[in-house]
Amino acid sequence: MFFSNFPTVINSEVFTTVPDKFRKTGVRSSWSDANKQGIAVDCFIEGPAFDAEGNLYVVDIPHGRIFRIAPDRNWSLLVEYDGQPNGLKFQQDGRILVTDYRKGLLELDPETGAMSPVLAHRNSEGFKGLNDLAVASNGDIYFTDQGQTGLHDPSGRVFRLCRDGRLDCLMSNLPSPNGLVLSPDERVLFVAMTRDNSVWRAPLLRDGSVSKVGRFCSLFGTSGPDGLAMNEEGQLIVAHASLGQVFVFAENGECISRVESCTGKTCTNVAFGGDHNRQLFITESASGSILRADMQVAGIRLPRS
Repeated sequence: MFFSNFPTVINSEVFTTVPDKFRKTGVRSSWSDANKQGIAVDCFIEGPAFDAEGNLYVVDIPHGRIFRIAPDRNWSLLVEYDGQPNGLKFQQDGRILVTDYRKGLLELDPETGAMSPVLAHRNSEGFKGLNDLAVASNGDIYFTDQGQTGLHDPSGRVFRLCRDGRLDCLMSNLPSPNGLVLSPDERVLFVAMTRDNSVWRAPLLRDGSVSKVGRFCSLFGTSGPDGLAMNEEGQLIVAHASLGQVFVFAENGECISRVESCTGKTCTNVAFGGDHNRQLFITESASGSILRADMQVAGIRLPRS
């Protein structure tokens, strides 16, 4: 990690936590067996995203749940189903898209809680396990197929589902692709490589392909970068899943500031919201908390238009 000046430290506070009535204490799941060495996990929240009314949505991966948190911090359960939701984003038309590790790309109806398939496979072949997604201004959907890949098996993938239905595999040799985000001008795609402890930078050419993909920044830790966000000045916000930090990188890859978790170390994802879109909301999954930090630069408004 490079910095010419010591990164500014930004404090965080607990915005809200998963209520006790929604915690599944002592319940094991296939997700916790594979990802937490069999330890029972009462919740593991991820995928924060705001709707137009200021409601915050989060997923609970091991227990197949999606919650809506009202501006007054009241939690409501939208759906509980036989799946493992991870990423969640809004389309321009208000549709809610969900990347599910087991079921592929899904759509959620927030009024009924119904989950319906958008894309379950590629050419009849199932995905390794979808993780996160980003929606471009033209409606194209970028998503990561992470599965259990890592440095031992660098076979993760990044796909783009175009608005005309065409599915492109943009990259296919990735060690644990996780969060992803587009630059402000949508000419560069950033992808977190969790097990490589880095973020890759993928320029998007005019024909839609990628070229000269490189490592934008490198980190360290027992886990690695997870969810990503972008602010209006083109600075990349990176949630780190084992250091208890969210790092802010300038356009040249220099770390210029960091948000310290006020609770656990497992910062898994981020979303901008609040006044003037200048507050950063962070899922700290180990404690089931959502943290909040005041940022100097506003985030890119989602969905993009």
